[in-house]
Amino acid sequence: MSYLVAVDENGLGPRLGPLIVTAVTAKCEGNGAKVAFGRPGRAFSERLGDSKGLVAYGDSALGEAWARALAEATGRGRDAADPDALFAAFSLEPATELRAHCPSDHERQCWGRETESFGADDGILAKVRKDLGRLAKKGVEIVRVEVALVCTAAINRAVERGESRFVVDLHAMERLVLSARAAVNEDVVAACGKVGGYDRYSDHFGPLGGRLHAVVCEGRARSEYQFPGVGRIAFVRDADETHLLVGMASLVGKWVRDFMMERVVRYHREADESLPMASGYHDPVTTRFIKQSALLRRKRGVPNHCFERKAIGAG
Repeated sequence: MSYLVAVDENGLGPRLGPLIVTAVTAKCEGNGAKVAFGRPGRAFSERLGDSKGLVAYGDSALGEAWARALAEATGRGRDAADPDALFAAFSLEPATELRAHCPSDHERQCWGRETESFGADDGILAKVRKDLGRLAKKGVEIVRVEVALVCTAAINRAVERGESRFVVDLHAMERLVLSARAAVNEDVVAACGKVGGYDRYSDHFGPLGGRLHAVVCEGRARSEYQFPGVGRIAFVRDADETHLLVGMASLVGKWVRDFMMERVVRYHREADESLPMASGYHDPVTTRFIKQSALLRRKRGVPNHCFERKAIGAG
């Protein structure tokens, strides 16, 4: 028996909205580890894989279905009545910590949950539940899901310290792996999506920084490390396509990222319905959303550091 942890990010490169990093932990027996860290077979390929290839912005029913089915399977968030409650059940940090730096008069930009409800239909939920049953028969039992959210203001504070978004992403991954290790009380084998263009990670570790570790391999496709008392951690290129469990984490994270971004758009459209439904990424619609809302945001006193991400070196 072994514990495998799959970690992936959603929202590393956008202009707006949070960075979401998701970890899925599985207890594997027999050939379960090969299944969990192998390519999704024909039975799973329509519903597991790189979230960018399976779902688009505004169409996150598949990710929601996985999140809800995983909540049922693990017991964490099983009774959640809406997306906010399910996110709270999965969240690495409590809500009070996540909102600690929020301006009280504009907290609803990121935390307004009015009108939110689940949208995945019974058909897709049934298929995903069946997929989990198939995985269990193959020796893969999902035992834990956890999500780290890094808001725009937190990303901007990191930029002000001279840290790139890649470092922010890496440190969130490290925290999730350490959290999973503490929860299962055994060393784990972790696969994470590659962070930026890094081949060598040792100098960039944060929560794992200073810990004794051995380099297993370092290269463009894979960089892997052995940490006594933690386990093995690999950073794998295109892991969400080649590792079934990482694809699962990607889909859950995509759903969280989408409904969090929808909150930002909804908050500003309350004051101006002509604003477009923006994804937050580097696209013409998001650019128009930012420009068209600029005067409105100034009038309302919305802090820019809570709205749009800075680039390294930006004033």
